[in-house]
Amino acid sequence: MTKARKSMNVDQFDGSNGSNGNAKSSNKKIIDLKPVPACASGVGLPYAPEDWPNPGDNWTWKVGNRKAASGHWIDRFISPPGYFPKVSGCKARFQSRVSLEKYIRSEFPYADADAFFASFSWRVPAEWTSLADVEKSSNAYKYNGSLEVSGLPGSESVVNSSGCKAGNEMCSSMKENNVRLKVKACDICCNESDFCRDCCCILCCGSVDYANGGFSFVRCQAILEKDLTCGHLAHIDCALRAYMAGTVGGSIGLDAEYYCRRCDNKTDLIQHVMKMIQICESFDSRDDIEKVLNLGSCILFGSEKVRAKNLRHSIGTIVSKLNRGINLGEIWKAENDISTISSALSGREIILLDSPENSRDDTPMESIFDVGNSFLYGKNEGELQGPLYITSDHTDVSAKLEDEIDHTLRSLKKSQESEYKIAEEKLYAQKDFLLGLYQQLEVERGDLARQTPFTNGSDSDALLTSVLSRVDQIKREEIKLKQMMRIAEGFARMPGTILRDYFDILVDD
Repeated sequence: MTKARKSMNVDQFDGSNGSNGNAKSSNKKIIDLKPVPACASGVGLPYAPEDWPNPGDNWTWKVGNRKAASGHWIDRFISPPGYFPKVSGCKARFQSRVSLEKYIRSEFPYADADAFFASFSWRVPAEWTSLADVEKSSNAYKYNGSLEVSGLPGSESVVNSSGCKAGNEMCSSMKENNVRLKVKACDICCNESDFCRDCCCILCCGSVDYANGGFSFVRCQAILEKDLTCGHLAHIDCALRAYMAGTVGGSIGLDAEYYCRRCDNKTDLIQHVMKMIQICESFDSRDDIEKVLNLGSCILFGSEKVRAKNLRHSIGTIVSKLNRGINLGEIWKAENDISTISSALSGREIILLDSPENSRDDTPMESIFDVGNSFLYGKNEGELQGPLYITSDHTDVSAKLEDEIDHTLRSLKKSQESEYKIAEEKLYAQKDFLLGLYQQLEVERGDLARQTPFTNGSDSDALLTSVLSRVDQIKREEIKLKQMMRIAEGFARMPGTILRDYFDILVDD
């Protein structure tokens, strides 16, 4: 059945008929874009294709409950008829224009993608609905006879204990002694009968691969309510293609991070890339190693974080050695040696030798120095800090000292850049949090202003209490931001409590 439908006269969609015709004939319908309530769904125009590519092929759409400042729904989903080609073995379902366009160009190569998107409205205007109305809604709304809004599930959910809904035998939910995640209920993707939160990518709906530590996907562990987490996951590759991972400008503003489409939270990916490098040490195939490292490099590309830049440089070094045919054991040994050397440089003893191969253990003392006292004294008289080995060639000494000074200055610069980045991230995060509180206050004030004399008195009292509580919270957060802005004086001048509580930096008392 699927194969027969897939051939559906696709070769005639060249931009001169079919798709374009539908776009023209439906222009009047598209102009009439009526706002829809939260969690609404429908069939066909104006928010999904109708009679595409053949008459009777009507697509379905659905929206979430997050509203953008521009007045449209942030989460919107679109699905083709059930008999259309599946994606990675699952029913096709798209929540980004990029993934939908990729599907159209792949499955219908002769179709006019631009005409396809012109035949309906991708943006869905949001009907004004208070948060209380959304949470209390349990009845269906009707819109032109085809729109339905189902009741919201409870606020708490545990990943399906009966097995994988997607039928994936390798799903973590099928394993014995699997620890169940306590996650917040999802009324959008997880309502689909063939979508499993344990193993399905939220972007392409395909199954993820748990092999090799599951390096190819990332799971959002953001805490949404009390001890409830998001729990949705996505392929790293899908997230990069959809501009939801890596370093992305604009309103999302990612810096070596992953943006969860479901809950709007960000996850730092630097630790994930470090995990990918460690996993590569167990690989025997150079091609597999290079493939994983290239993926890690894509995640870090363009990042302004010092750690990300250093990590990407290390990846470049490893890939370069791979291409030169250096033995894998030597490559990983060299990388481990670099870490050891970096740690050693932080010590207080400096050893200057005629040759890098010389060491304190195998070089005769008399051939290294002829001074009477071989020890350095500390600030306190009589405090020995260890031997100083001196070469007779001042040229070598000069070169080695310059290297040490350069290393010290580079370390100082990196340290300052790191401190600046920490301050930048924390200050802007506090600003965003404060703006979010102002937006919540605006909504709550609007709810309070719309109260009528016939409104239940207890509801009005609750709204008033909520508004006053929000005002107090905003005042506290503004004071916190003022205290955080004292970082302009420098980290060294900041009280330890502020560094610990506001910047997550532990200092000795």
